[in-house]
Amino acid sequence: MLSRRSLLRSLAATALCPSPARAATGERKRIAILTTIWTYQSHAQHMGDRFLVGYPRSGRWHQPPLDVVALYVDQRPEGDLSERRAKEHRFTIYPTIAEALCCGGNRLAVDGVVIIGEHGNYPRTPKNQIQYPRFEFFQQCVKVFEQDGRCVPIFNDKHLSYDAGKARKMVADSKRLGFPFLAGSSLPVTWRLPPVDVPYGAELEEALMVGVGGSDAMDYHALEAMQCMVERRHGGETGIKSVRIIDGDEVWKAAEQGLWSRRLLEAALSRSDTLQGDTQLDSRTQDLANNGQLPRLVADPSAYLIERNDGLRTTLLMLNGAVQDYTFAAQVKNGPIISTQFFLPPQPNVTYSACLVSGIESMILTGKAPYPVERTEIVSAMLDRCLDSRLQGNRRIETPDLDIFYRAPKESRFGLP
Repeated sequence: MLSRRSLLRSLAATALCPSPARAATGERKRIAILTTIWTYQSHAQHMGDRFLVGYPRSGRWHQPPLDVVALYVDQRPEGDLSERRAKEHRFTIYPTIAEALCCGGNRLAVDGVVIIGEHGNYPRTPKNQIQYPRFEFFQQCVKVFEQDGRCVPIFNDKHLSYDAGKARKMVADSKRLGFPFLAGSSLPVTWRLPPVDVPYGAELEEALMVGVGGSDAMDYHALEAMQCMVERRHGGETGIKSVRIIDGDEVWKAAEQGLWSRRLLEAALSRSDTLQGDTQLDSRTQDLANNGQLPRLVADPSAYLIERNDGLRTTLLMLNGAVQDYTFAAQVKNGPIISTQFFLPPQPNVTYSACLVSGIESMILTGKAPYPVERTEIVSAMLDRCLDSRLQGNRRIETPDLDIFYRAPKESRFGLP
């Protein structure tokens, strides 16, 4: 039930941040991009270029009805493309975030903000997390909103923050001021092979994700891909009860102890297109889940053991050396095992980012996020806590602070372009 205090906060937020006038007029929207760097193969190129020149959608070339009018770039390493893009597409690079949002004036002058805090030279935490300034970028936007008395939608690429507390504050600020907030990576919205989903409202017994890459960039991708599937279960997301990371040979022992399902690993690996072998000639169809080769192929395995408040067990296995893609499997109660691959087409075009840009465009045009930001919040927080587990000797950590409840929409929106 909505309390009187909550209602008053909601009304105050609406008064502070009314919908942009252009939403009703159908005029082209103006956006500001705030990024750490803009170089070849950076996230700013993958997403920013699509706003500038368009992207394929429904078998046609789609030009978003959005104009990039302002850019803030935090770092300009060798190979910087920001000046070139600004000259070619006639937008301005500003020295501060506030100036970018106000287009050099003293009032908010854009209809949407895209924060791309990925890549660049930044320090690391003791947990080996790169301290990208996404939180700091976001807070500077909030300051402009508060001073101006008007808010616009914000998209934040990937994690909200490496720090769970900062991620929580970002979501709280968006709700306090009442503006649409979308975040996350491309894996939840890319194509799937096969194109399946967890049936909406299904009861799940267990779920398992296979990922590759390093922490804390690629394990975030894998955790979010798993989250977009399990959040559809009966009752929605109920929050995280405990987390634990285990590494090395303990990963294989955990399977024998029943901490994760070898049958689900078999189902997930059956969807991989990149099964590896001792040599390139050995990279062939094989039952890696059961033939005993995984300990030899995977030098440094990791298992993220995540228990939900409703009792659901979810596991991420990072198996560098065994595969090169991302796959998922879940056991439906009294039903089948569902499995799929989150398909990532090759570089340099990484066309799966078009699926993500489509969602950003939808939010800026409609004023509604196509899926809840709580998905990104809970993944940001569980990864932070999992890395705490590793730092503390791989122990199990209770996580009452991760009581993040939400219900996902029935429409997944994966593979839309």
